[in-house]
Amino acid sequence: MISLLIAFAAAYGVHLLYTSAAFGWEGPQPGPKIERKKRQSNQEFMSTLGLGKLNLGALLSSMLVVAVLGFAFGTLLFGGVLPAIMIGAFAALSPVGVARVRHERLIESAHHAWPGIIEEIRLLTSTLGRSIPQATFEVGLRSHDGLRPAFEEAHREWLISTDFARSLAVLKHQLGHNTADIVAETLLTAHELGGGEVGNRLGALATDRMTDQRHRRDASARQSGVRFARWFTLVVPFGMALTGLSIGDGRAAYGTQFGQLLVVVALMLILLSWFWAGRIMALPKEERVFA
Repeated sequence: MISLLIAFAAAYGVHLLYTSAAFGWEGPQPGPKIERKKRQSNQEFMSTLGLGKLNLGALLSSMLVVAVLGFAFGTLLFGGVLPAIMIGAFAALSPVGVARVRHERLIESAHHAWPGIIEEIRLLTSTLGRSIPQATFEVGLRSHDGLRPAFEEAHREWLISTDFARSLAVLKHQLGHNTADIVAETLLTAHELGGGEVGNRLGALATDRMTDQRHRRDASARQSGVRFARWFTLVVPFGMALTGLSIGDGRAAYGTQFGQLLVVVALMLILLSWFWAGRIMALPKEERVFA
């Protein structure tokens, strides 16, 4: 039995040496190494979380630093491990929230540029005689920073295939927004049908996008006071906790098991109130019809 195993190992070793020299195969497996593509790159993962092009390593590092600071603050404030762990965990989520807000503001500012883009395309096609694809990419390649990379990808597809429908499909996929879908479908329809109504269609689309953005800005402005009041769900409880520490034997009360349990419950209620307030204040997002 041992001699059989030795013979098998020797034969397999000869097989590995021969395939390595003859075919360039690497690794201990009997066949060539097949590289499996990852289902999702780090960048795609960040995009699914609504964080844009933020580096995953930088995000994790900042979360770790903030979590340690939050744990230290919780330990000093309440003198217990469990509340400190919860505060550290809550604090670790803050970089994600800040990154999401920044990314959403970038997207919002980028999509505010659409009426101007549509109007400029209309002027180039109706006044200067540009074709719709030419005018689209000419305007898009010098548009807002948040839109330009998507137009560059779509323009690259146009240069390869000269298929305007496929190029607009790339644009819609890269932007992933209802406004981009509507604009792309309108441009494609105008390109395929042609005629003298192109300028009117684009003008009507620009007016529609401006009206939609105006309504959303008005709704957001009316919520400014409510957004300010939302911060009280964080400031007031912590202010009361600090006040309790300075009254009588407040610090000792926090150190008891029952006090630690109440602190944990209070922290959970604070977090729940914060996210619930943000959810009910969120403006409804447009559903993608032409995705």
